[in-house]
Amino acid sequence: MMKEMSVSASKASLVLFLCQMISALDVPLDSKLLEELSQPPTITQQSPKDYIVDPRENIVIQCEAKGKPPPSFSWTRNGTHFDIDKDAQVTMKPNSGTLVINIMNGGKAEAYEGVYQCTARNERGAAISNNIVIRPSRSPLWTKEKLEPNHVREGDSLVLHCRPPVGLPPPIIFWMDNAFQRLPQSERVSQGLNGDLYFSNVQPEDTREDYICYARFNHTQTIQQKQPISVKVFSMDSLNDTIAANLSDTDIFGAKPVTERQPVLLTPTGSTSTKVELRGNVLLLECIAAGLPTPVIRWIKEGGELPANRTFFENFKKTLKIIDVSEADSGNYKCIARNILGSAHHVISVTVKAAPYWITAPRNLVLSPGEDGTLICRANGNPKPNISWLANGVPIAIAPEDPSRKVDGDTIIFSHVQERSSAVYQCNASNEYGYLLANAFVNVLAEPPRILTPANKLYQVIADSPALLDCAYFGSPKPEIEWFKGVKGSILRGNEYVFHDNGTLEIPVAQKDSTGTYTCVARNALGKIQNEVQLEVKDPTMIIKQPEYKVIQRYGQVSFECIIKHDSTLSPTIIWLKDNDELPDDERFLVGKDNLTIMNVTDKDDGTYTCIVNTTLDSVSASAVLTVVARPNPPFDLELTGQLERSVELSWIPGDENNSPITNFVIEYEDGLHEPGVWHYQTEVPGTQTTVQLKLSPYVNYSFRVIAVNEIGRSQPSEPSEQYLTKSANPDENPSNVQGIGSEPDNLVITWESLKGFQSNGPGLQYKVSWRQKDVDDEWTSVIVANVSKYIVSGTPTFVPYEIKVQALNDLGYAPEPSEVIGHSGEDLPMVAPGNVQVHVINSTLAKVHWDTVPLKTVRGHLQGYKVYYWKVQNLSRRSRRHVEKKILTFRGNKTFGMLPGLEPYSSYKLNVRVVNGKGEGPASPDKVFKTPEGVPSSPSFLRITNPTLDSLTLEWGSPTHPNGVLTSYILKFQPINNTHELGPLVEIRIPANESSLILKNLNYSTRYKFYFNAQTSVGSGSQITEEAITIMDEAMASRQVDIATQGWFIGLMCAVALLILILLIVCFIRRNKGGKYPVKEKEDAHADPEIQPMKEDDGTFGEYSDAEDHKPLKKGSRTPSDRTVKKEDSDDSLVDYGEGVNGQFNEDGSFIGQYSGKKEKEPAEGNESSEAPSPVNAMNSFV
Repeated sequence: MMKEMSVSASKASLVLFLCQMISALDVPLDSKLLEELSQPPTITQQSPKDYIVDPRENIVIQCEAKGKPPPSFSWTRNGTHFDIDKDAQVTMKPNSGTLVINIMNGGKAEAYEGVYQCTARNERGAAISNNIVIRPSRSPLWTKEKLEPNHVREGDSLVLHCRPPVGLPPPIIFWMDNAFQRLPQSERVSQGLNGDLYFSNVQPEDTREDYICYARFNHTQTIQQKQPISVKVFSMDSLNDTIAANLSDTDIFGAKPVTERQPVLLTPTGSTSTKVELRGNVLLLECIAAGLPTPVIRWIKEGGELPANRTFFENFKKTLKIIDVSEADSGNYKCIARNILGSAHHVISVTVKAAPYWITAPRNLVLSPGEDGTLICRANGNPKPNISWLANGVPIAIAPEDPSRKVDGDTIIFSHVQERSSAVYQCNASNEYGYLLANAFVNVLAEPPRILTPANKLYQVIADSPALLDCAYFGSPKPEIEWFKGVKGSILRGNEYVFHDNGTLEIPVAQKDSTGTYTCVARNALGKIQNEVQLEVKDPTMIIKQPEYKVIQRYGQVSFECIIKHDSTLSPTIIWLKDNDELPDDERFLVGKDNLTIMNVTDKDDGTYTCIVNTTLDSVSASAVLTVVARPNPPFDLELTGQLERSVELSWIPGDENNSPITNFVIEYEDGLHEPGVWHYQTEVPGTQTTVQLKLSPYVNYSFRVIAVNEIGRSQPSEPSEQYLTKSANPDENPSNVQGIGSEPDNLVITWESLKGFQSNGPGLQYKVSWRQKDVDDEWTSVIVANVSKYIVSGTPTFVPYEIKVQALNDLGYAPEPSEVIGHSGEDLPMVAPGNVQVHVINSTLAKVHWDTVPLKTVRGHLQGYKVYYWKVQNLSRRSRRHVEKKILTFRGNKTFGMLPGLEPYSSYKLNVRVVNGKGEGPASPDKVFKTPEGVPSSPSFLRITNPTLDSLTLEWGSPTHPNGVLTSYILKFQPINNTHELGPLVEIRIPANESSLILKNLNYSTRYKFYFNAQTSVGSGSQITEEAITIMDEAMASRQVDIATQGWFIGLMCAVALLILILLIVCFIRRNKGGKYPVKEKEDAHADPEIQPMKEDDGTFGEYSDAEDHKPLKKGSRTPSDRTVKKEDSDDSLVDYGEGVNGQFNEDGSFIGQYSGKKEKEPAEGNESSEAPSPVNAMNSFV
């Protein structure tokens, strides 16, 4: 697409000179060029040929013309020279030929009627205007006439004549009453084209005295009024009454009433008529008929069809209107008037004549000296027009001769023209219906080439689109045009270029490499000129992510994206449209850089949204549809039809589905008689159904409502339908869920679910309650109750079966016979306990109990099951009693055994069994004693390791909390753990059950041991407990270490080391805050010392250990038993005391060593885990 400036230039180039008929030139519409070139006169504006003027205003007769030099003007009136200087009322506008005739200052328009013609003349020729006929408009008054009232019999036809005065132009006719209200028109009453008012048949309501015809004269803005016309319509009855006194009985009875009549045409009259219309005008044909009933008019064209798109019917089809008629519309048109009694027709023969019209109007010629040319004047018409030529306003036959000119009918041929051949020629084509007059000049010029396109004009186009580079030129003779690319490029040729006659160079598909400078060269015999223009080819604008179709619920939020890609040198603008119009002025619409967001979407937002991207060179767009969905609108216009006693038909009109199809309709009802205001579900139907047959119950005052459902949800309920009260009837059903259950041993409680209000089927709803003892030959006992759902029968035997039934009844009668149900009178506690209770002990924690069932008669109720009460009497191993806690197990149904889980081994238990019914428990069976056998014991309650020496450890333990039998012995297992956490050989020792401590001797010094300890009964071993402990080091080594640790030099060394570490830590902290590594750290990272790695395993502490599992060997460096109960055997500052570290008092040396060994405050041991402080020796080794 071309840039706007290049497009406008391109349009201008279309009107630039092109070769026409031999080598004729067109003068380009360039204002600067026109000012420089000589040119014969050309009429640019003139008044219409038939000029009707307002006699009250000044008459202005227009005549404007252009030419070089500017033309002078003169006028003729009625064929003779009109000397305006001699008439004071007439003036000519300056630099114009327009006449102004002053009527408002005393002149009379009638004095200036006539035919006027204007002539514009300069040294190169003379142009003339059309013959302008001046006529003042006329609006004469109606001639006075005496109008007799019209007395018309009902059903007859009537024509009220208007006969307006003849005006100029003809007036517009309409009929009104005294109140200036237009009279209503219809197929029966209508106005004809001539202004008359036609009645096909009159009716009594047509009687009135103010039928007034008005004539409006638009030119004078006046309205003339005819005298009111009176119409009196008589019916046959009133007519008989009027003439009864003057006519005989025979005449009266012979008068016919209003009868129907077949059609008769009121206009046009006769069976045929003719009509002549001019080509291009509007053809109006009319047929108005009388008849009763009022006839209907139909139009046809004999032997053809009425022209499509140009045919219209007016005045209730009484007028046929064909616009822009042509000779092809000539023919016979038939109107047919028809009613139920017959028809009438009329044929109008239409002939289309034609005033002259142009086939080829003569065109101006610009020629160079010595060139040839032609003027052609061809016109048509019916009849065929006569062609005549004038030269400078004078018939060519008497005009000065020109040897270069030859007239040949409708053509003038020019050969070897010279500058003196310049002139203005007029062609006149005329027939009896009008004339055409055209001016065309011949201008002979000798001019060197000129290029009118501005120099270095910039053209910008989009790649792959055409590029049009203008080279608007003029010259006489006509120059030749050549194009070059670049200043020194070769001439452009080939199929990739199109060279237009107006000088424009077209590149049909411009590419990026088409960018550059293009040179246009124009040359003729009188000279040569060139011009350069610039072409830039840009990348096209594209929408790389278009808006997409969206479906959104009402009141939601939606966004459309429009992401674009464009040439970097172009600045795009994005415009959003809705349905090809501007976005609504609404703050809910948020336009972003590459998106459109609509907040709180409503139904009116539904539509098509278009993103338009505009640059100065191209425009692209993309659209997407937004569909707003919502719950449907409620149905309306509910109607009940076909009301029967037990059914009714309900119909409705669906509401708007809001772009989501309705899937189904839900019908609800309200019982205004029993539950007003409460709506119940009735049924539902598919969404395509709008009627439903509903089943009804008697004695219900129904109202219905309908709810529409779509995928979004349910609509609001419709307005309720009208109420419909159904007739009363016997109940159709009886109460449900009838039961008989006694609440006391001597009663029977009968219950049921009451009927709902609409189930009563009538007023006076009651219940007949009947009962009798089952399997006993008794009569039914009945009672009638109301407004209850329970009845109690007293004085019944305990727990006997009864037959029960409950029947509904109302004021109209009983419901169908109800079915019987079996109930029971009240229960009492069971009378006997289960017998033959036996217990079988399965193992130390499980036993099975057996019993015999009790006789059903002694249960005295519904047998629910048996309850076993059992409790522990004593633990046989301890011979001690404690608080008795009874446990209960319930066994449902008529079972005779049960399992007792969760018993404690080696214990004595008691139990009894009781039967259970709905009333409660019966008596207990005699207590049964049983014992559980021994089991394996629990783990010992504790294991402590104390008094460590070089080769011995003391073990103390507590007996199991639950021995579960008689303890026979304890089993002790232990094994050493070396520095690599490997376990040594396992040693096992059996210890008598009455022991509670043991000293283990002959152990290795400074060695860690792991111990496993458990108890045994005759059944087997219980779970074990584990502990770990360490024998102490050799005393000599210990004393040497103590000596070193207490030396002053050692203390000083440790202080120095501590100070050095503190300084290093400070430096490290500062360096780390600055984001770098300190040198020691870098060295450590590069050369890690394997001896220091164990120290780093536990977060920098020296050998601290914590074991979370019993069977894992201790880590290297752990030296203290987990129970931390080792006794001190030396002074407070010994190394052994430090290793325990819980209750020890540290001396000065010990505190010093502990501070720099990473020693942590100790926490109590949990479970079997152990932890200890690091050894001072290890601490020293780490520092060294």
